[in-house]
Amino acid sequence: MNSLYTVLISIIQAYKYLILARVILSWLPSIRDNFLVRFIHEMTEPFLRIFRRILPPSPNMPIDLSPILGFLALSLITNGLTRLFY
Repeated sequence: MNSLYTVLISIIQAYKYLILARVILSWLPSIRDNFLVRFIHEMTEPFLRIFRRILPPSPNMPIDLSPILGFLALSLITNGLTRLFY
């Protein structure tokens, strides 16, 4: 059972790194056609789209808050898994 917990937490942590990479790479518009950038975008977009539907962008605030909500959700899932397994 401990192995399953370790695998799940590792997957969540890796996904957090993908989201962080997406945020950082969004500041570099000249490399959007790069294979790695497209891969990261395709891996994270379905998850972040959920939060964009909940919190649509506002003309007064041009910042995408979906990565922040995504990090929060993944942290809550991690905490829930920790309580479930221990």
